Amino acid sequence: MPTTTDRDRSAAARGGLSRRGLLTAGASGLVGASAVGVPMALASSGTDTAAGPDDALGRATVPFHGVHQAGIATPAQAFATFIAFDLAPDVDRDALGRWMRLWTGNAERLTQGRPALADTDPELARAPSQLTITVGVGPGFLAAAGREDEAPPWLRPLPEFTIDRLESAWSDGDLVVQICADDPVAISHASRMLTKDARAFAGVRWVQAGFRHASGVTPPGATPRNLMGQLDGTTNAEPGTEEFDHQVWIDDGPDWLRGGSSLVLRRIRIEMDTWDMVGRQGKEETIGRRLDDGAPLGGEAEHDEPDFDAVNEIGLTVIPDWSHIRRARPDDPRQRVFRRSYNYDDGPAADGESGAGMLFVSYQADIDAQFIPIQRRLDELDLLNEWTTPIGSAVFAILPGCRPGGWLGEALLD
Repeated sequence: MPTTTDRDRSAAARGGLSRRGLLTAGASGLVGASAVGVPMALASSGTDTAAGPDDALGRATVPFHGVHQAGIATPAQAFATFIAFDLAPDVDRDALGRWMRLWTGNAERLTQGRPALADTDPELARAPSQLTITVGVGPGFLAAAGREDEAPPWLRPLPEFTIDRLESAWSDGDLVVQICADDPVAISHASRMLTKDARAFAGVRWVQAGFRHASGVTPPGATPRNLMGQLDGTTNAEPGTEEFDHQVWIDDGPDWLRGGSSLVLRRIRIEMDTWDMVGRQGKEETIGRRLDDGAPLGGEAEHDEPDFDAVNEIGLTVIPDWSHIRRARPDDPRQRVFRRSYNYDDGPAADGESGAGMLFVSYQADIDAQFIPIQRRLDELDLLNEWTTPIGSAVFAILPGCRPGGWLGEALLD
């Protein structure tokens, strides 16, 4: 039986075009496609989409440069992918600088709807759909840069909590990139470009993808629902306000961190099958809010202040002490964080058990002062723990933004 190579040689001898020749024709400069029997529709590269998308959503971009990186104060897009990397053993400060320069240039191009360098599929870059690319570093990155003595105290794995069942497959890392957009194709393309750029410097440790409501499904600015049916993020500060700036942005410490933030990413499995067995009243008392409109129990609207002292006709507190909003609500407003969480759903297992959960994404200026006190209260007493289990945990320092002509991590590595 003739081999593929034999058939290719035979085709060449007859003056025909082999499959390999067809696939490499563009790279080898083959011309006159129609003359050798290739249909003109195949030979042509022009399509209706070559000039870019017609819809406003596909063309929409988010500015890349600024004091802060985009992707935090940016209104949350519908889809997100987080990729953590482990550095190669021989990567040093100079190599990290080359990597960050390369990434910065390509991140700028991709977020503005332009192809990355050496992009073999440039058409995929033309619909950025509000693409943002946000980079954070872990302790291993600072060690390779020779700056471990400048690591903030909170840049370390979180303390152990009794509710945790952490898996290494979803935890830690030397560097993370958060890629968000309103189109998963834009995210996939950006992920592939950035991962190819990283191969000389690091290997992928884990990838976690999440989703929210698609753009247009809910009104602009509306609080999204998670897979448990609850409105998620009601108490977030409004980006651009003094409250938000104080909660999220770092304004002291080493120069390389000022204008940055901190990221806590927790992968939380949700026991959807047993949650489905809970009645509506039980779900509302577990959360402390009505499911239909998100109002605190005893309140009238989503953004009403919860009254934790209110009691019902038999003297019981309307919002139970073990409800999630009571345990998550700090008495000190300086302990609040900014949530930018996403759902995940890996589909049912072979036994039919749900594989859904939440990528809990929290930004704050100081993890020790803001996030950990909240998490300790949740660990001590929160009825929601009956249906949620943290299985992944990672902490990163989000780099400040960069000016035009600059690059991410410049103050740290240059």
